[in-house]
Amino acid sequence: MKDLIDKAGVLQEALPYIRTFHGETFVIKYGGHAMIDERLRDSFARDVVLLKYVGINPVVVHGGGPQIDETLKSLGVVSERVEGLRVTDDETMRVVEMVLGGTLNREIVSLITNHGGRAVGLSGRDDAFIRAERITAMKTRSGKDVDPGRVGRVTQVNPDLIRRLVDGGFIPVIAPIAVDADGAPLNVNADTVAGKVAEAMGARKLVLMTDIPAVRGREGEDRSSLSSAEVDELIAEGVIDGGMIPKVRCAQEALAGGVRKAHIIDGRVQHAMLLEIFTDKGVGTELTR
Repeated sequence: MKDLIDKAGVLQEALPYIRTFHGETFVIKYGGHAMIDERLRDSFARDVVLLKYVGINPVVVHGGGPQIDETLKSLGVVSERVEGLRVTDDETMRVVEMVLGGTLNREIVSLITNHGGRAVGLSGRDDAFIRAERITAMKTRSGKDVDPGRVGRVTQVNPDLIRRLVDGGFIPVIAPIAVDADGAPLNVNADTVAGKVAEAMGARKLVLMTDIPAVRGREGEDRSSLSSAEVDELIAEGVIDGGMIPKVRCAQEALAGGVRKAHIIDGRVQHAMLLEIFTDKGVGTELTR
C-alpha cells in the first residue's frame, strides 16, 4: 500500500491528512470514464482499498449512464434526458435495474475484492434504505413540461445498514435505485444519492468523480474552489449547466446537511482521488459552504 502512495507522489503530504481523517467516512460517487478504462478502473479500486487500509471508511455510490445507454440502444429503446436526468418509463426502469443493480454493481464489487478489499453490493431497495418520491413533472429548456416517468427525489436515507457494513470492515458499493411508498423502484441520479448518503452518514467528505478537470468559471478557467453562493451565481448565468447542475446541487445540499467538504474531480486522472484529498494543491474543485 505504501508503494501505491509513493507512485502517486504524495506520501509525505498524505501522512498528516491520513491522521486527520482516520475513522472518518468518505462517500465517493464513481462514474464516467473511470468506470470504462481498465487502467483507471484498477487505479480507482486500489485507491478505495488504500483508504480503508489507512483507517478511512469509503462508501461507493456508482453511476452507469453510458452502460445503460448502450444496453437501451441494443434493445432499440430511445432514451431522453432533461437537465441531466434520464426520462425513465417502465421498460427503461427494468434496464436501469438490470444494469445498475446487477451487472455493474457486481463488477465493481469484484474489482475491489480483486485488489484486496472486502466489498458488498447493494441498492436502495435492500432493506428499503433509500426512499424516494416520484418527480411528476420537469421543464425542458424551452419551458415544456415533461413527465420523467420513474425518476425519484430522495426523501430519506436510513444509514443503519451502511454503518453495519462499514463497522464490519466492508466497503459498501451502492447502486442508485430507490423505492417509493409502494416499494416500487425509482431511478435516482447517482450524484444525488451520493450526496444524501453522505448527509445521512455524517461524512467528512463527498467526492464526485466526473470527466472534466474541474468546475469552470466565467472565463472558462478551472476553479480550484467555489463557495455555494458562487455556484448559485454561475448557474443563474448559465456558466454551469446541463449534467453539471445536479452535481453541484447535490454538493450544496450535502454541505448544508453537515458534510464538511465536497470535491468534484477528474476521474480520467490516475489516483485523482488521492491527489485531491491528500495534497494541498489538489486536482479538482473543492466546494464549500
